[in-house]
Amino acid sequence: MLQIVLTILVYLILVIPVGVYVYHIAAGKRTFADPVFNRVDGVIYKVSGIHPEQGMNWKTYAMALIGTNAVMIFLGYIILRIQSIGWFNPNGIEGMESSLSFNTIISFMTNTNLQHYSGESGLSYLSQMLVITFMMFVSAATGYAACIAFIRGLAGKTKDNVGNFFADLVRITTRVLLPLSIVGGLLLVWQGVPQNFSGNVVVDTIEGAKQVIAMGPVAALEIIKHLGTNGGGFLGANSSTPIENPTILTNLIELYSMMLLPGACVITFGKMVRDRKALPDAEKSIRVRKSLTARLYGREGRSIFAAMGILFVIGLSLCFWAESQGNPVLSDVGLSQSMGSMEGKEVRFGIAQSAMFTTTTTSFTTGTVNNMHDTLTPLGGMVSLLHMMLNVVFGGKGVGLMNMIMYAILAVFICGLMIGRTPEYLGKKIEGREMKLTALCIIIHPLLILAFSALAVGTQAGLEGITNPGFHGLSQVLYEYASSAANNGSGFEGLADNTLFWNITTGLAMFFGRYLSIVIQLAIAGSLMKKRFVGDSAGTLHTDTLSFAIILVFVVYIFAALTFFPVLALGPIAEHLTLWA
Repeated sequence: MLQIVLTILVYLILVIPVGVYVYHIAAGKRTFADPVFNRVDGVIYKVSGIHPEQGMNWKTYAMALIGTNAVMIFLGYIILRIQSIGWFNPNGIEGMESSLSFNTIISFMTNTNLQHYSGESGLSYLSQMLVITFMMFVSAATGYAACIAFIRGLAGKTKDNVGNFFADLVRITTRVLLPLSIVGGLLLVWQGVPQNFSGNVVVDTIEGAKQVIAMGPVAALEIIKHLGTNGGGFLGANSSTPIENPTILTNLIELYSMMLLPGACVITFGKMVRDRKALPDAEKSIRVRKSLTARLYGREGRSIFAAMGILFVIGLSLCFWAESQGNPVLSDVGLSQSMGSMEGKEVRFGIAQSAMFTTTTTSFTTGTVNNMHDTLTPLGGMVSLLHMMLNVVFGGKGVGLMNMIMYAILAVFICGLMIGRTPEYLGKKIEGREMKLTALCIIIHPLLILAFSALAVGTQAGLEGITNPGFHGLSQVLYEYASSAANNGSGFEGLADNTLFWNITTGLAMFFGRYLSIVIQLAIAGSLMKKRFVGDSAGTLHTDTLSFAIILVFVVYIFAALTFFPVLALGPIAEHLTLWA
């Protein structure tokens, strides 16, 4: 438990300077690295024909985002199909099958990184670099760009300008993702993660058998997969293998990498919204003196961060407790469970770091794993499943914050109904158009999960992929579609998912789960930014307080209970009750 507490405390310290740096980039303020990056960005703008000063309304921004992603999807699909060519292919990997290529390219462009193949045997080095690693940068930058445009809309400094998508994409890539990836990648190489173009190495084991050790540009992929909350592993076993994650230090580097930027988004939100209108000097000085957290996170960002933090700690506590209790079935056959449920876990990480990594990767929608989630206890697996179903516990870079703001709008609407007052959020009235779009955005996520899960258990093609009978089999299906719709990418891995049915259905879940939400959220921001600010009054619900953070937590859990409790009761909850009966 001490390990977990210290890990979280270090994170809370690290996220603040990163959040301030990202805020300066998002708001176009000066940073210490501008003399270098301004020149780099200028070259890219000139070569690409980008005019960063040209603003876009939300519709133009959304079309630019989707159009750019569509072109990259097409090019990436072609590369996967023809990867058998000799370039950077020392292991002789064949071209990828059509439905698997569709699933893979959708997966990596939507920041999901769900893998229905094993990385070391399914991709050439060319594909690993030009498709996988490249998409990890672009998909992460796309999500963050959408988030920045969304925040600009909420801040409402202009009536129709949410920024320039191409400029945002470039600045996030060159000033955030690339520098952090270079530093983090070098740290991983220092700790023993491979970074080369050599073919796989065959060695003799001490038992006299032959073993193939994968080589390749692992470190470069490994760092951006965590920084960009991507998750796709160079190897099939992902970060549970020593090649991707050899030491406890690399485990912490990867852990903090996937936590930093989603948390920084919340700080960016708090500070950008704070800037939307200047407070009187006297009031400003009083507020700053009252609260250091408001100065660090922004008043609105503080309440959102607190709500996300509460959800995360509750889930982490349940996961750690469940894994620490062990497996009663194994105990009955004489296996000691004093260390907890160690099935599928690395001894070098133990229960604490495994539970921390598990909860983090599904809360921050990264999808990387340092233990096999299929072997988690039922309640430990339920935490992973639930956090992907919620998709607001920090979430992926950018989109997690956007999803939580939808619940914040829902919360102020519910509170407004209780007192018969028109709800307000960030000084703007929430009216019929915004509530319809918010409800639609919130409903899409559970609809994708439950509809595709019902299709899978109701058709022969879907049933053929289920390898576990009973309750755990249903959990496998729910996990696959929750991971897809939440753009997470992790899996229970017991599912036989490399078939036409699973490749197409999960591909559709990933696509709609990503782009429908982003477009609707940009539409909400576009609607709110055109409204005039309304002044505070005695009946105004303040959304920058701890009480609102608690309200937000309850709204999220109530919605989750209404939509997901029945299927959770048929899956992990029933499995837990059966094991402990």
